[in-house]
Amino acid sequence: MNFDLDEGQREFAGMAEKFFSKNASPAHARDQLDSGAAPAPGLKAIAELGFLGITVPESEGGIGQSMLDLAVVAEQAGRALASPSMITSARAAVLLAGHSEHLAALADGSVAYAVVDGNGPAIDAATATKFLALDGKSLVLASGTVASGEPIDPTRGLATVTLTDKEVLVEDATELWARARLAGFIAIAAEDLGTAQKALDVGVEYGNMREAFGRKIGSYQAIKHALVDVYVDVEQLRSLVWWAAWAFDHSPDEAPLAAHAAKARAAEILEHASETLIQVHGGIGFTWEHDAHLYWRRAKVDRLLLGDANSHFTAVAELSLATA
Repeated sequence: MNFDLDEGQREFAGMAEKFFSKNASPAHARDQLDSGAAPAPGLKAIAELGFLGITVPESEGGIGQSMLDLAVVAEQAGRALASPSMITSARAAVLLAGHSEHLAALADGSVAYAVVDGNGPAIDAATATKFLALDGKSLVLASGTVASGEPIDPTRGLATVTLTDKEVLVEDATELWARARLAGFIAIAAEDLGTAQKALDVGVEYGNMREAFGRKIGSYQAIKHALVDVYVDVEQLRSLVWWAAWAFDHSPDEAPLAAHAAKARAAEILEHASETLIQVHGGIGFTWEHDAHLYWRRAKVDRLLLGDANSHFTAVAELSLATA
């Protein structure tokens, strides 16, 4: 078992980093927050590079790669606060397996999907045109009407959905739905990893630039120890994300434990990283003008999406005891 990226995955990550850093940024996230600007890079742009169909088979219009490949791209999307999310495409690719027409529409971005969990707000629902949901035990594909509020982080495209014109795709989809949720846990943890890494990088850069009392503030223990703690957290999260993504494809028995663990820690680590970023910047970090609150907003929203940290830690405990 090799828990490192191969050369192809590193090149894939590099390509994703260039794309997302060019086409999405905190400035775009701020535009969405201030003026309701369209998501950046947007669905079509992400689809053109094949990122929406990473785990969709080549025969269905995707590029037939692994969940780990999706995770390395999702990390770069999170680093740029990109929208729409890779979470939706990861879940939809699992749910639409065997439905060639719908998979092709997911991969080429011609249909904007969202996955709806119960009655709560759904990720990317604000701009979606088709919705996947569990109706009893049945997986349905539906149209719907959406109601957007004033979310803390508009880059997540959160909206509540009233489903209409339901079409049953799978009669008993309980296991399929559960596996798709695991894919969602991994994708959101990967995006949070990228966001946390970016928050750390911005904090380190400021610590090496800003001076107080004749010294760079990063030389003071209060600053450098805080940043080192975040660095350790981020590296731990990276290991969890890569383990979960690998297990999803190669070790189905391990996948639930790994995916719940990654999601649980991602919520905590991104919150820690974003709050440390604010603290390192001192007074300016608390202002509207600085970008630090954009990372903090992502942390606060992601903490509750697809289940909060407590529910995932409970799942980790139950799965661990079941195999003890």
